[in-house]
Amino acid sequence: MNQHRIGEPMSRVEDARLTSGQGSYIEDMNPLPNIHHVAILRSPYPHARIKSIRTEKAEQMPGVKGVVTGKDVAELTSPFPVGVTAPVNYYSMAVDKVRFVGEPVAVVVAKNRYLAEDALDQIEVEYEPLPSVVDIEKALLPDSPILHENVGSNIANHRTFSYGNTEKAFREADHVVKHKFLFPKYSATPVETYGVIAHYQSSGDNLTIWSNFHGPFTLHSVMAAALRMNSNQLRIMIPKDVGGSYGIKSGVYPYMVLMGAVSKKVGLPVKWIEDRQEHLMASSSGTDRVTWIEAAVKNDGTVTGLRMKMVDNVGAYIRAPEPASLYRNHSNSTGPYQIKHLDIEAIAVMTNKSPTGLIRGYGGQQMYFPLERIMHMVATKLGMDPADVIRKNLINKEEFPYRTPSGGIYDSGDYVTAFEKALKTVNYEEFRKRQAQARQEGRYLGIGLACIVEPSGSNMGYITVALTPEERAKSLPKSGNAEGATVSIDPMGGISVRISTAPTGQGHETVAAQIVGEVLGVDPRTVRVIAEIDTLTSPWSVASGSYSSRFAPLGSSAVYQAAGKVRSKLLHIAAAQLGHSPDELIMEAGKVAVQGDPTKQVSLKRLVGSAHWNPQGLPAGTEPGIHETAFYAIPTAAPPDENDQINGSATYGFVADAVTVEVDPETGDVKILDYITVHDAGKLLNPLIADGQIMGGLAHGLGGALYEELAYDKNGQFLTGSFMDYLCPTATEIPPVTIEHIETPSPLTPLGAKGLGEGNTMSAPAVIANAVEDALSPLAVTIDTLPLSPNRIWSWIQQAKTQETSKEEELV
Repeated sequence: MNQHRIGEPMSRVEDARLTSGQGSYIEDMNPLPNIHHVAILRSPYPHARIKSIRTEKAEQMPGVKGVVTGKDVAELTSPFPVGVTAPVNYYSMAVDKVRFVGEPVAVVVAKNRYLAEDALDQIEVEYEPLPSVVDIEKALLPDSPILHENVGSNIANHRTFSYGNTEKAFREADHVVKHKFLFPKYSATPVETYGVIAHYQSSGDNLTIWSNFHGPFTLHSVMAAALRMNSNQLRIMIPKDVGGSYGIKSGVYPYMVLMGAVSKKVGLPVKWIEDRQEHLMASSSGTDRVTWIEAAVKNDGTVTGLRMKMVDNVGAYIRAPEPASLYRNHSNSTGPYQIKHLDIEAIAVMTNKSPTGLIRGYGGQQMYFPLERIMHMVATKLGMDPADVIRKNLINKEEFPYRTPSGGIYDSGDYVTAFEKALKTVNYEEFRKRQAQARQEGRYLGIGLACIVEPSGSNMGYITVALTPEERAKSLPKSGNAEGATVSIDPMGGISVRISTAPTGQGHETVAAQIVGEVLGVDPRTVRVIAEIDTLTSPWSVASGSYSSRFAPLGSSAVYQAAGKVRSKLLHIAAAQLGHSPDELIMEAGKVAVQGDPTKQVSLKRLVGSAHWNPQGLPAGTEPGIHETAFYAIPTAAPPDENDQINGSATYGFVADAVTVEVDPETGDVKILDYITVHDAGKLLNPLIADGQIMGGLAHGLGGALYEELAYDKNGQFLTGSFMDYLCPTATEIPPVTIEHIETPSPLTPLGAKGLGEGNTMSAPAVIANAVEDALSPLAVTIDTLPLSPNRIWSWIQQAKTQETSKEEELV
C-alpha cells in the first residue's frame, strides 16, 4: 500500500522541525532592529469610570520610551466595526471607563519587558467604581447596571425566528418536555499565548504587523478600519508555526490594532508577548449561555417541534466576529434529527466579564448541551430507552441531501449506521445489565449517548442572520467561504505549494503535500508547503484562515484544484512533445508516459524546464512558467434569504458518542470508564492526522464537561487567573478512548472530504452530562449546568438525599 496517497496515513512533515526545536514562533521573531517591548496596565475593577491617569513618573524612568493611554488610542484609531446595529464603541484600550477586570488602561514601551513592567507600578489611575453585573438573566433586567449608556440596555442583539408551524406542533403534541440549561464561560489554553510585533513607517503611512493570528484575513478589514488605513497599507504576517489556537487566537486582533497605534505614537517597532495571567483574564473565551428549550413530543418518542430561547453573554463588548457564537450553528439547530418545526429567540447580552470570541466548536457546545439533554429527558418522560428515542428521530440515509427548517443543507450522511456502530462498540445492552447489578451493590454506573452534526467550512453569510432581512438589504450580500492555494514548479523541478489556511498544528502542510504528490505523481515528501501567511502575497479571500474546520472541505479543495491546473498544463506540453492527446497520457513516478506504451515518455523535470527555459517551444497559446492559483467555494453557500434561512456551512459531518461512567457518591468524583466516538467526516484525507484531531477536540470537550470555567464572583471580580484555579485536563485525566469511522463522501468537495476535529468539543459536555445523570437516576438528580466538578455533584447528591428523607418523613 502506498502510504503517501490521499486517504492513507502519512506521518506529519511538520513534526521534524517541531520535535527538533527548529519551529519558528512569534517569540522567536525579531524581524527588525531596535524593537522595544511592551507591558500593559490592566483594570482591577469590573466597572469604573477613569477619572484621571498620571503617567509622568513612568515616563521618566530609565529605559522607558513612552506611555500610551486610552486618550491616545482614541485620537489614533476608530471604534471597531461590529456586525450588529447596537452602537457599541469598542476600542483596543479603555477610553472613558473600564468594563471588565483586565481591560487595558495604559501601555508602557521600554527597552525590555522588565523595565516596562516596573514602570507600570508608577502609573497612577484614579477610578470611580460603578455597579457591575455578570449574571445573564440579571443583565437583561431594565434596572440592571448599564455598560454602554449610548446603547440604552445591555442587549447587543435580539432576533426571533420561526420555521414551519411550531404552534401546531405543540398544540398537537402528546407531551411537552422543557427545561432551562446553563452553559459556562470557558476558553482554550494554547501553550503559546498571544504575541504581536508592530512597525509603523511614517514615510509611507504603512503598518506591518507580525502576530500569531490564525485567520488574519477575516478581520483584516475590521483592523484596517479601526486603524484608519487603506487595506493595502496594513500588512499582516503570520509565522511558520503557531503554538495552538483552537479559535482563541482570533481574539488577538484588538491587541494587533493596539500595538499598531502604540508603534505609531512612540515612533518605534514594538513587541508584546502575553503572559498566562493576562491570557486567562483578558484574552477571549467562549460565551456562557442560558437556554430555555421546549420539545413537542408524541407518545412514540417522535419530537415534532422545538422552541429555544438562547441568551449568550458576550462580555463587556460585543466585538467581531461576535455574535458568531450565537448564530454559527443556526443552520443545524435541530442537530441530526427530523424535527420540522422550530422557533428560536436569540439574544446577545453584555456583562462585566471579558469579551468573547471563537473557541473550538464555537456555539456548538452551547447548543448541543441543551439539545442532547432534552432528548434524554424525553426518554425519561416517556419511560423509553434514550437509544430508542434517538433512533426514532435520526435523519435517514435516504433523505440526504437533507434541508433543515432553518436552511442548512446536510450534504451526505448515514447517521443510523454510525449510531448503531457506537452502541455496538460500547456493548450497550451488556452495560445495561452491568449497571443493574451495580445498583444492587450500591454503585452508580451510567451510560450517556449523544449525536451531533458537525458543521465545517463556514459560509460567512451566517453572521448576517443577526440582522433583519430589511437591514441586510442595505448592504452587500455575504456568502464568503472561498479558500485559495498556489502550486508552483521552479526551473529545476522543485514543487512548492503556498496555502493561506494559517495552520496552528493541524497538519495542513502534510495533507497539502499528499494531495499535490498524488495529483502530480511525485513523492509528497519532495513537495515543499509554505504556510507562512502574508496578506500582501498569499492567495487569500476574506474567508481564508484556520477556523470552522475549513481546511478539509475548502483548503484541500483549493490545493487539489491548483495542482490540477498544473497537471493539465504539463499534460498539454507533454502531448505536443509525445504526439498524443492529453487524455492518452498518464502522469506518475515523476514522468508522463503514453498509456500502454511506456517507451514513449518524458520526465516531469524536462517538461517543467521547457516551460521555463524554452517558452518559444511551447504549444501555441501556452504561457511560460508553472505557477497556478485556484480558489474553491461551495456552491450551496448562499446569503440568507428573506425568510432568514441560511446554509451556514460548506459541509456537515456527524458524530455519535457513547460514554460510560461511575460516580462516587461519597466524593462526587466522575470516572469515565469508556469513551466511544464514531465520526463521519466524508473521505478522510489522512486517518492518522484525523484521529489526532479527534483526540484534541475530545480533550477540550472533556475540560468543558468536568473542569473548566472562567469564574467571577457576583461583583464581577475574576477568580480563576491561574492554572491553580482554572483547571484543565492533562494526559492523566484522558479516559480510554475508542475512535471509529464511517465515510459518506461529500458530493460538494472534489475529494469528498468534510471538516473534522471540533466534533467532540461539542458533543463531550452533553454526552458526559447524560451519562452522569443516568448514573444518578436513582437519586433523581437533574444535570442542567456545567462543569461537573466533584463539589457540585456532591451537593446535588446531598440535596437529593435530603429531599428523599423529607418525603419519607412526610409519609411516616
